[in-house]
Amino acid sequence: MSANAFNHLVAAATKDRTGGPDPIAPPNLESTFGAYTFGPVEMHKRLPKAVYRTMINAMERGSAWDSSVADIVAQAMKEWALDHGATHFAHWFQPLTGGVAAKHDSFLSPVGGGKVVTTLSGRDLIQGEPDASSFPGGGLRSTHKARGYTAWDPTSPAFLAKGRNGCYLAIPTAFVSWTGEALDHKTPLLRSIDALDMYARRVLRFFDIEVERVYSTVGTEQEYFMIDEELFFRRPDLVNCGRTVIGAAPPKGQQLDDHYFGDIEERVIACMLAAEKELYLLGIPAKTRHNEVAPGQYELAPVFENANLGSDHQHLIMRTLQRTAREFGLVCLLHEKPFAGINGSGKHNNWSLSTDTGLNLLDPSKQPHANSLFLFFCTAVIRAVYKHQDLLRISVASAANDHRLGANEAPPAIMSIFLGEQLRDVYDQLLKGPATRSLRGSKMFLGVTSLPTLPKHAGDRNRTSPFAFTGNKFEFRSVGSSQSVSFPNVVLNITMAESLDIMGQALEAALEGKDYKNPGVLAAAVSDVVREVVIEASPILFEGDNYDEAWHREAEKRGLLNLRTTVDALARMGDEKNVRLFDDYDVLGNREYFARQEVWLEQYEMAIDIEAKTMLQMARTMVLPAAVQYASELTKMSGCAGLQSELKAIYKNCDDLVEALLQLNSALDYHGSSTLEGAKHRRDDVVPAMANVRRFCDRLEGQVPAHLWPLPTYQEMLFVK
Repeated sequence: MSANAFNHLVAAATKDRTGGPDPIAPPNLESTFGAYTFGPVEMHKRLPKAVYRTMINAMERGSAWDSSVADIVAQAMKEWALDHGATHFAHWFQPLTGGVAAKHDSFLSPVGGGKVVTTLSGRDLIQGEPDASSFPGGGLRSTHKARGYTAWDPTSPAFLAKGRNGCYLAIPTAFVSWTGEALDHKTPLLRSIDALDMYARRVLRFFDIEVERVYSTVGTEQEYFMIDEELFFRRPDLVNCGRTVIGAAPPKGQQLDDHYFGDIEERVIACMLAAEKELYLLGIPAKTRHNEVAPGQYELAPVFENANLGSDHQHLIMRTLQRTAREFGLVCLLHEKPFAGINGSGKHNNWSLSTDTGLNLLDPSKQPHANSLFLFFCTAVIRAVYKHQDLLRISVASAANDHRLGANEAPPAIMSIFLGEQLRDVYDQLLKGPATRSLRGSKMFLGVTSLPTLPKHAGDRNRTSPFAFTGNKFEFRSVGSSQSVSFPNVVLNITMAESLDIMGQALEAALEGKDYKNPGVLAAAVSDVVREVVIEASPILFEGDNYDEAWHREAEKRGLLNLRTTVDALARMGDEKNVRLFDDYDVLGNREYFARQEVWLEQYEMAIDIEAKTMLQMARTMVLPAAVQYASELTKMSGCAGLQSELKAIYKNCDDLVEALLQLNSALDYHGSSTLEGAKHRRDDVVPAMANVRRFCDRLEGQVPAHLWPLPTYQEMLFVK
């Protein structure tokens, strides 16, 4: 190792273990939770009662509100923000970049005579005007048609974005073009929630349940890596791509399983505490933290929230983790596969349905066979996943996630549903006739009298399934760690709305002329509808090991899709059933829908191109010079026969690397006739050429001595904390 590299490594390894400049005072959870949000507590303090009730109804029930309240809310919001030291406000939105964006405007307003006042008008609160042509639009906007609008979303509370040197008021908004077409992820998410609400409430009336709102809830488990920033900034691939495009496997990786749930390193847990403290202030209910399977990998999971708020909070969680890490000399990596050969990171999307009265529609109760309401809604989920496997795969498609799906650390690209022993037994009964029993849990004696007798669930869990029932929710495990959860939840909401619509019509027909308020009559009709749906959708049900090659062969026999790559998935967006679904349920019109296909194909192309160009640069300017220098040193010691063999191997790998670089460079010189053709070329030609370059770079890393190798190694990045 060179003296310079050694000094960098020592600096990384000997940093203050607390990591931060000041001790982290523990927060008072109850009194400080949500202190940086203009939520119900603050609104109750500052708004007139009538306005407060209007805003609460909008937040909790999606009720319409009169724009006349906007001036009152804006004034109160501004005063609250100023009290906390804010100087600016910003409409905060989710463009199709996959991240968030905001344009900051000062509260300052000149009034003449060299004086100013602070203002935030109702109009400023309701509507902003960013440049729509500078964000991905897939053809919806062009450079000379730039006008776009942001529209206040009162269902997600405004919050304070604080930093060391001030803060601003962030107002969650939708983002649309001048023509009213959605240029963001929030608008279709809100539309999908409305569609789900409409058809869910129609079904609930058959069960004599009257509610004002049904909405989806999400709890998303965020996985991520932490590495020392000294090492991060010496890796151009991590800086440019978020992942290592070259890098040999270390002798020790995750094979000992000693990192999972192990002790959290002192600097990392200090960073976690600081991040959690900020999340609590933002009203984000961070609940769980632990070491993940791979060394250097961790997880944070919040409590369930409604899908719109949960999506906003997911962006804030990612932002907070990344920003806080830097304060501790760390970098938070959110890429799905930062390091080859060890587990990547996902974002498990735990999804369920709830009413404004607190009823969880996917809670099976102790006897699911007798719970007609649950069986109807659960079956609607089964139908949705079966009918729209492709859309679920599309919703998690990205160049980064292609590295992770199916790599024995995440579910395969084949969509299937795991129900567990208890529910599968109930459905097996329903396929033959009425369900008359439910498997019951038991008690587990551990063989030691001092240990408690544990309640044992009626079924096990399956971590290989992409879509698993886990008690009172479904866990969609295919979502990538860097992705917004908005579009995956759009797909879940809209496909569920369609299932409830169609199954609701079937239930209405089955009950025609009958007394549906008679529990027996209703239960029989539900059983008939459920049976018919499950007979058709049963190929999607699988209880075994999703990693097993035998399952992949079986899935093909069942007619299930296996869309292995992003390009395979996005190519199916044009299927008529998919286009019609989004249009029929008023979530995305045809132009909005196909714009997303264009944007995501472009993003795939650009991600591959950036990685390939970074790889070319690193191999030419770092790897080859180091290998040639080592060969030169060996040449001076050529008297030893063993060294001759080593020298020959070095030259052979250098020659092979140069040839591979020429092939990669040639593959990049391509101009396709369409975005889809360009994406296919990256998949079929550029990605394999990159794998070839990597093979020779990684071989050379295993040959060139540490004092000459110019890059931090996996061993250093994964274990130096």
